[in-house]
Amino acid sequence: MYFIFGGLRPYAGGEEEEVMRPTCLMVLAILGLTGAEATAQVWPTRPIRAIVPFSAGSNTDIVARVVVDRLAGQLGQSIVVENRVGAGGTIGAAAVAKSDPDGYTILIISAAHTVIPSFYPNLTYDPARDFSAVIPLGNAPNVVVVSPSRGFKTVNDLVVAARAKPGTLNVSGGGVGTGNHMSAERFRTSAGIDVLYVPFKGGPEAMSEVLAGRLDFSLLPVGLVLPHVRDGTLLALAVNSPQRSSALPEVPTLAECGFIDADYELWAGMFVPARTPREIVDKLHRETRKALQAPHVQEKLTTLGVEPMAMTPAQFDARVKREIGINAALIKAAGIKAN
Repeated sequence: MYFIFGGLRPYAGGEEEEVMRPTCLMVLAILGLTGAEATAQVWPTRPIRAIVPFSAGSNTDIVARVVVDRLAGQLGQSIVVENRVGAGGTIGAAAVAKSDPDGYTILIISAAHTVIPSFYPNLTYDPARDFSAVIPLGNAPNVVVVSPSRGFKTVNDLVVAARAKPGTLNVSGGGVGTGNHMSAERFRTSAGIDVLYVPFKGGPEAMSEVLAGRLDFSLLPVGLVLPHVRDGTLLALAVNSPQRSSALPEVPTLAECGFIDADYELWAGMFVPARTPREIVDKLHRETRKALQAPHVQEKLTTLGVEPMAMTPAQFDARVKREIGINAALIKAAGIKAN
């Protein structure tokens, strides 16, 4: 008989001949060279957790669910969205940072990811070092919204009222360090107004307070406020993007209203633990990019006011690191403090 991985083989003389002893080592070497690729080809073999560190119904949560629904079908495995809310997104992010780097736990977070280090100096993780960026899911502007009962017709009306009585107006948001908090601070600094920031668990809760007339205004994602703007229960005064939103083309930008440097790009993006095999990161990037290009996904994201952001994992990683530094400088210059 022949031994598959080398050994002894009989031959006509009745004696045994040692043959193919290197075969076992050769096979192992081949397996070593292809093991990473094989891992990526096999992955995933079980359900995946997608942790969103913001409340259900928030803009990041909605975008995440639209994309992973399509992604799950492509991968042939279910993707369970889990909302881990609290501490400006740090609770959910920390859970992913500490999870096994095997591709079965992913983080979908907003641009707050690049603000967190400036507000939480004692983090148990490093947003730049402990994650690998996979892909941005899109970028959506925030909208300055008020209840019609407040009587503000334009964003300049709001600013005039705030300047007339410093510290009396309040702005709601989804927590310290979140995208809508930073949007509010950028607007406040640009307009030179003194307003009180009131944090809530998430964007939906912050919006409810403005709808009810208990708080004066907020800066919230287009997709979240759009139904209320259309039915007249909220009034959109301005968007904080460099260009007007395709979902609200009639609403001017803050720059058009005279407030320079008030824009803030509020992207949502996908990350995995830093030691996740590169082959899995690349496969997840390819499949997510494919999901984002699906017509019905594009249609849904467009209705949410989400604009595409084409980036490789390396480009997204570089952007995250760059934004962390930029935000740290801005926060320090503006004197913004964590509550």
